[in-house]
Amino acid sequence: MTDHTTHTDFTDDAFRQAFFDLHHGLPRQAPGSDASTRHLLSLCGPLPERPRVLDLGCGPGRSALLLAAEAGDPGRGGAEVTAVDLHSPFLDELRTAARARGLADRVRTVEADIGALSLADFEDASYDLVWAEGSAYLLGLDTALARWKRLLAPGGTLVLTECQWTVAEPSAGARAFWDPQCPLRSTARNLGAAQAAGYRVLGVYDLPDSDWAEYYGPLAERVRTRPEAETPAMARARAATREELDVRERHGHEYGYTGYVLRPVTAGDGDAWPARPETAADEAAVREVNLAAFDTPLEADLVDALRADGSWLTGLSYVAEAPDGSVAAHALLTRCEVDGVPALALAPVAADPALQGSGAGSSVVRALLAAAKERGESLVLVLGHPAYYPRFGFVPASHFGIRAPFEVPDEAMMALVLDDSVPVPAGTIAYPAPFGV
Repeated sequence: MTDHTTHTDFTDDAFRQAFFDLHHGLPRQAPGSDASTRHLLSLCGPLPERPRVLDLGCGPGRSALLLAAEAGDPGRGGAEVTAVDLHSPFLDELRTAARARGLADRVRTVEADIGALSLADFEDASYDLVWAEGSAYLLGLDTALARWKRLLAPGGTLVLTECQWTVAEPSAGARAFWDPQCPLRSTARNLGAAQAAGYRVLGVYDLPDSDWAEYYGPLAERVRTRPEAETPAMARARAATREELDVRERHGHEYGYTGYVLRPVTAGDGDAWPARPETAADEAAVREVNLAAFDTPLEADLVDALRADGSWLTGLSYVAEAPDGSVAAHALLTRCEVDGVPALALAPVAADPALQGSGAGSSVVRALLAAAKERGESLVLVLGHPAYYPRFGFVPASHFGIRAPFEVPDEAMMALVLDDSVPVPAGTIAYPAPFGV
């Protein structure tokens, strides 16, 4: 069960049964789509040939069926999925569908309320993938992040979707609906919660509006066509659902679902690549790393030019050390502005080509961002590869109304909010003069 509408009323057994009756037979119990499930799965990276998957709050099992068929190597039998939900008719639907698709041997169902479940029946480190589309809110995101981490096997991944604000200042009407039952947060706060809980971010994905239509379309039709003769509990369930549909129509631009792909940080992460602020003795090595990492000397020249520019911030040029003490990677933050408000530009980021893919670049970026946050900085901007920077919590800058001063693909211009208590400025980025834009 993943609908937000009235979970606070589920202590009323009659209402709960009416709610389930209203939703019975619908393809989804939260916004989503097969395309989004596949995209989130792609962000997980390589999985074992037959991964062990735990789908928490599976509803009628749309995602569980896809994961059973497509996670891992389908040619070797697909994934083994344990699907958990509190509503037995949903699990009946899932089992029937699994048999029809030849997946019965890959899907095991467990009837339980994940909001009250201690998960004591599930062994530690027993799943390669823990999946929770639209259900983490039942525990609260912070609790879910803490409680579910122990279930992940070494190298395992947690994938969840969470409803959150998409505007800096939600309207009173939107808050009046959400705050009493499921207070929403921003992307920045959710990313901060994940990182504070000991996860690194492999990917962030905003579900498109069409994913809401896949859920709300059938639900709205059910509400419209259900006969009027009904119990008082059903009348309440239907009225609550109409309210939710109406709030989405009026305020849907203010909130949305976002998927997070997370992996616990292990003791060895980054240990081989200690990162620190550069010293004067590192300048030549920093230049060499940038020369080696890029096809032209432009980035190396940019670093040298920024050193002489007023945008240079002492202590925000970091290097990662190789075991022999040499510079393995470098990352730089300098001062820029958005509509006159100070921010930071992350550029360039370079790793010795022989060490690319080793984690050296990621280590230096994480250390540099942590140093910026410690200094009280609130906003970092980067123009870079959209498959790389989301692991640090970057999202498209357009989410905040921030744009580059030149034409650039939307997904490549990204922002990271380090302190969401500070208003995020909107407008055009003004780079330091050495950037030449």
